[in-house]
Amino acid sequence: MKILGIESSCDETAAAVIEDGQRVQSSAVLSQIDIHARYGGVVPEIAARSHLEAINPIIQTALDEAACSWDDIDAIAVTYGAGLSGSLLIGTLAARVLAIVKNKPLQACNHVVGHVFANFLTEGPEDIRNSGISVSAGGDFLASSGIRRTQSGAVSEQRSQKSTPSATVYPAKKPEFPMLALIVSGKHSQLAYFESEFDYRLLGEAQDDAIGEAFDKIAKILGLAYPGGPSIAKTALNGNPQAYPLPTPQVEGYNFSFSGLKTAVLRLAQGLAGGDYRMPSFEVAKGLSEAQIANIAASFQFKAVKIVVDKTVQAYNEFLPKSVVIAGGVAASQELRRQLSDRLPIEVSYAPPELCTDNGAMIGCLGCYQALAGQTPADPYTLAIDPSLKM
Repeated sequence: MKILGIESSCDETAAAVIEDGQRVQSSAVLSQIDIHARYGGVVPEIAARSHLEAINPIIQTALDEAACSWDDIDAIAVTYGAGLSGSLLIGTLAARVLAIVKNKPLQACNHVVGHVFANFLTEGPEDIRNSGISVSAGGDFLASSGIRRTQSGAVSEQRSQKSTPSATVYPAKKPEFPMLALIVSGKHSQLAYFESEFDYRLLGEAQDDAIGEAFDKIAKILGLAYPGGPSIAKTALNGNPQAYPLPTPQVEGYNFSFSGLKTAVLRLAQGLAGGDYRMPSFEVAKGLSEAQIANIAASFQFKAVKIVVDKTVQAYNEFLPKSVVIAGGVAASQELRRQLSDRLPIEVSYAPPELCTDNGAMIGCLGCYQALAGQTPADPYTLAIDPSLKM
């Protein structure tokens, strides 16, 4: 079974072709990071407009790289929630039209669950980051319907996720059940326990800021670039994670909280910069030395990661799962991987870094499993987005 997966929930326009729920035949991702960096975060309207420009050529790129025609595609999978309303609309509308025009079943997918299923992909190209994210030729995926093709000249080449070629390392095998999943990203911090693919329960989640959101906000206070996770990680390499002891939020069960930690870091930085709580956050970095910024970054990163690791270890000790998987953009954090490796008695499963951030492959994988499990396809004439969709 070959599935075309489409993802547009936030600021990545992505499409992929997945075979049998385990092999990545292609994965094309167009990131808007450079566009939103100047604002210090994602601007929803700009994100939606960028998706509109990119969705056609990115879908065509995924099909071309997989050497697939529409006759080869058995179904379409698309993220319908959670996410930004305008962004979700672009991907779902494209998928709905394609399902109607090409007469393909449509699987509606939960974005957060999709991140978990990225860990089920065990085969694929050696370098999916460089898998042809060229959109200069435009896309013709709706040509047969009479809808005008969107030219991609307005899509900046700077937005494509390109990097120096390096081998993509996939998990050696699919994780075993029962499985504990930690989902950590810009908008999500959740722990879930899976008895099987679709028999799971949420153990806990963020009560305020998600961990990735906290990283973005602290990076902004320290005058570091957006997105905050990579910027803080790079800066922290020159700092001491024990330089500034930070408080641990007291949250019951398996829930998370990062707002108190964020405030503690702000107050620390304000004091080091020679001010008090009245100092505007955008003025703080000007009063800090490079060494202080590095030490704050290292101390914050260590504590934020320790918070989610503590809860994960606690859940592991209670449920004793056969496997533990980490999903979401923050799963690429080397500090998170180090702490988990040090504290868990079993090997932790991670998707390749390229599949930790938003991508179409994870949605194609989830859609394939839904189809194989006999889940009823969505009605392409009525499928609605759900920006607040829960896991």
